[in-house]
Amino acid sequence: MILPADPKRNYLAHKAEIDEAVHRVMDGGWYILGEEVAEFEREFAAYLGLAHGIGVGSGTEAVQLALRACGVGPGDFVITVSHTAVATVAAIELAGAAPILVDVDRETFTMSVPAIEAALNTHGRRVKAIVPVHLYGHPADIVNIVAAAAEHNVFVVEDCAQSHGAAFGGQKTGTFGQIAAFSFYPTKNLGALGDGGAIVTNDSGLAERAKLLRQYGWRTRYISETAGLNSRLDEMQAAILRVKLRYLDDENRRRRHIASRYEQAFSSTTLRLPVTKPQASHVFHQFTVRSDRRDSLQALLKEAGVGAAILYPQPVHLQQAYWDRVQTCGGMENTEQQAREILSIPIHPDLTGEEVECVIDAVRRSA
Repeated sequence: MILPADPKRNYLAHKAEIDEAVHRVMDGGWYILGEEVAEFEREFAAYLGLAHGIGVGSGTEAVQLALRACGVGPGDFVITVSHTAVATVAAIELAGAAPILVDVDRETFTMSVPAIEAALNTHGRRVKAIVPVHLYGHPADIVNIVAAAAEHNVFVVEDCAQSHGAAFGGQKTGTFGQIAAFSFYPTKNLGALGDGGAIVTNDSGLAERAKLLRQYGWRTRYISETAGLNSRLDEMQAAILRVKLRYLDDENRRRRHIASRYEQAFSSTTLRLPVTKPQASHVFHQFTVRSDRRDSLQALLKEAGVGAAILYPQPVHLQQAYWDRVQTCGGMENTEQQAREILSIPIHPDLTGEEVECVIDAVRRSA
């Protein structure tokens, strides 16, 4: 089976360096918030062109803590999308705020700026932050999102869980808003061998608050200045991420190469292919197509040995756990239509040329 993502193969591609990094941590005997975490924080922030990186336990906690660093809490509204991993919405609730879900753009699957503006005008001063999701590796319309947020004096907390290395106008995602959150779940473009996340910002005050919040509000050990939690990127994962960060741009180029091959090969099919907007640099965390006969296509691909995933099969606002917990603002037509049609074709940097051709052949025969 050709899988949508294969973290084990990615580990094997860098095995010698990763094993050396792991042994360095084991031999050093310092396993929590040590030199590896500090170095990764510095290197990752520098990669993005930012001043501060704060390693945390997961991408969900990165969003939660970034919001809390901005002062978001009970009584506040936070605007985000329903077409996302539920983690985005869960993180808003973990921060104590209420999610307001809006529709997405018809082509890019990312937050609709007119929908944001409608939500800001409807809910006014209760909106404290916007969380745009750079879904599937394509940047959201971030310049216009930041402009809309500035008009209403609200924070922009970028959810970059799927956009490591993506850019708009040459500027990387995670650097447009006041603060941003990344996930290092193993299947991400930059993935650890376990859970992990990071918060990044240029604002020293936000960085300081995030650092306090990730470890019980401690500045001095055992003395809590504020109510925080335990959300720490461990030394082992930081050491692994330091190795893999060196290969991120090359692996993103490989993803783009495969995507280009797919686009060429599928142009004559009935599939609606991913769109890359002008000035956007897509990193193809997923290669997500749309089809009116999505379910049968997925079944045919499975029979051909090609794993294709539905990310995400049900918008958050239609999930049972959230029926009475979230509000929507405006219509959700694009979100709901896309959920019925989307299918993600295998794309990751460790696919061989032969495997890419197998995927192409299976899709052409099935679409």
